[in-house]
Amino acid sequence: MKKSLFIFSSIIISSVLFFGCHKSEAAKQNEPKEVTIYTYDSFVSEWGPGPAIAEAFEKATGIKANFVDCGDGVQLLGRAILEKDSVQADVILGLDNNTAQKALNADILESYRPKDADSLIVSGLQEQLGTKDKLTPYDYSHFAMIFDTRSNLPEPKSLSDLTNPIYKNKIILMDPRTSTPGLGFVAWAKAIFTDEKAYSDFWAALKPNMLTMAPGWSAGYGLFTNGEAPLVISYTTSPAANLEYDKIDYYKALIFEEGHYMQVEAAGILKNAKNKKSAELFMDFLISEEAQNTLPLTQWMYPANKNIALPECYAKAAAQPTKTVSVAESELAKAVEIAVSAK
Repeated sequence: MKKSLFIFSSIIISSVLFFGCHKSEAAKQNEPKEVTIYTYDSFVSEWGPGPAIAEAFEKATGIKANFVDCGDGVQLLGRAILEKDSVQADVILGLDNNTAQKALNADILESYRPKDADSLIVSGLQEQLGTKDKLTPYDYSHFAMIFDTRSNLPEPKSLSDLTNPIYKNKIILMDPRTSTPGLGFVAWAKAIFTDEKAYSDFWAALKPNMLTMAPGWSAGYGLFTNGEAPLVISYTTSPAANLEYDKIDYYKALIFEEGHYMQVEAAGILKNAKNKKSAELFMDFLISEEAQNTLPLTQWMYPANKNIALPECYAKAAAQPTKTVSVAESELAKAVEIAVSAK
């Protein structure tokens, strides 16, 4: 999902002490001191958490973290599945509760439970992924429509309101075939419109109001901030980023009484990874306070580590839904087909 212009530049001495014992462990395995991580575009961008986490991880362990941009989250999974028989990376970072089962079914993941995961991770997140030993949560947030309050349009109060003709060409979505926020919106809509006809009718009515289905979050949110449309699918935490770095207070996450769908993002070790020991150390580090402290002001999601203090902008601009809705992942393939073929 994301995020903004913040470069994490330091790491506390305790991390070096904590991970120092692992350095010699990796050396004993005679592995190269590196790990390759497949991830999505915004995570590895200059304003995302990737560069800061890579720097901190190398300082703590002596192991170089090589992030590879695979596009958006759905594209990320597709690449890992395509390379299943010739693994090119060690870790996949950016799967979520909507793509987890597909990854498990494809049998691309190695079993590994990071050190202290059971005591560090926010309660309930792991259950969203359907596995405890192959995927580990690192952040989460709810999807929401972000509204430019400078618009002369009324605020929609529900997903149904988005189909009102007054919003013609005023809504930016992301393609669910390539984007996890795009897939998240589909899941959200399916959770609200459980009847297939009602769900199909929703998309048919919504279609004229869509300015575009962008290929990924970065492109779609960029169109929104450039003023192309006053409504975009993103996260409840997104306006906090605009407030913190751009001093913009006119973007608002709209909270619908009917409920919101939550995304839990996760990472895992790829089966037959060439640098397995280094991958394990990276997974340990990913949920540590050192790594998790970089997320609120770069990833703009809630850290999975429950001990992380949030910056003030979250209290001011990150709205909290009162209800969370869900849908079975098995329903998503057909839901996506209906969404993209709506006329």
